Amino acid sequence: MTALLEVDGLVKHFVAARSMFGTPTAHVRAVDGVSFTVEAGKTLALVGESGCGKSTVSRLVLRLIEPDAGTVHFEGRDLGALNANELRAFRRDAQIIFQDPYASLNPRMTVSQILTEPLALHDLVPAARRRERVEEILRLVGLEPRFARRYPHEFSGGQRQRIAIARALAVEPKLIICDEPVSALDVSIRSQILNLLRDLQDRLGLAYIFVSHDLAVVKHIADRVAVMNLGVIVETADAETLFAAPRHPYSRALLSAIPVPKPRAGRSRIVLQGEMPSALHPPAGCRFHPRCPYAIERCRIKEPRLLADGAGHATACHRTAELPPPEKITAEDGDFSPVLEKLVAAFSKGTEAAGDSGVSTVGQPQR
Repeated sequence: MTALLEVDGLVKHFVAARSMFGTPTAHVRAVDGVSFTVEAGKTLALVGESGCGKSTVSRLVLRLIEPDAGTVHFEGRDLGALNANELRAFRRDAQIIFQDPYASLNPRMTVSQILTEPLALHDLVPAARRRERVEEILRLVGLEPRFARRYPHEFSGGQRQRIAIARALAVEPKLIICDEPVSALDVSIRSQILNLLRDLQDRLGLAYIFVSHDLAVVKHIADRVAVMNLGVIVETADAETLFAAPRHPYSRALLSAIPVPKPRAGRSRIVLQGEMPSALHPPAGCRFHPRCPYAIERCRIKEPRLLADGAGHATACHRTAELPPPEKITAEDGDFSPVLEKLVAAFSKGTEAAGDSGVSTVGQPQR
């Protein structure tokens, strides 16, 4: 299958300090050679600790900020070569949902104005039909048309995020970047939004880049996962494969931190020693070696390449073949994040959760 999005060698360094003459003296190496692909109708999750460069990558993909090096191709077109008019046309094909809907929605505009603005900007719908189109979009995300007259502050957190999703859908995109879209929501509302995103993907054929630090959430929505550490990708694999058999020590540490239902199950936790190195001065060699329990001298000198096996499971580690097999979670131990698991299962069957009144979990308003 041809990739919808191809990212190759993406680099972004931010100036952190300048001399008295304005010459840059220090740089934050936020993204340092990131490559991945996203297929149409699929979800790639970017995961990692705060500060690893996930959100910067998402903004580089959309050219909200310009890269220092590397290329981004969307449907075969080099986004770096687009002029202003071509870039505006590209905005219709790729949208973003931000983490905090209260901050991303204009408080002085009604929902109708928020959703009408992209329709007018891209001239998608005649002016006479825009009100009808706004109502259709609201129904699509599970909100009642009467909400169009309200302002963002009149909604709950979950409802505001639905409005942010509706704004992204208004221009009928092919790719949506979800930048921590549920991290600011309660667990019950989080499950509703996840189910809505999955339902929209199935119905509209959307591709997602899902940025998150919550692996329990990623497990439910991602087709592939890319694990980032200090500006670089250290492991990529199908979601099922990565959760069942992570290879990189950093991926194993992240997965071991996910709680399981039984506290006395005897499952060991990998506790990383020391602090995460600064992106101002990333360590030589493997960037994870200061905290890696398996690091050897070679790890401190030579940076490992991200190498894939025949099944598409790629790892950037010198000792992948030498590491002990990862600990497996048995059926007796249960699954990750039991509360979220149960809620997602319940909401998938259409169960209504309290707290987001007037909205059903499958994208349809209550009667």
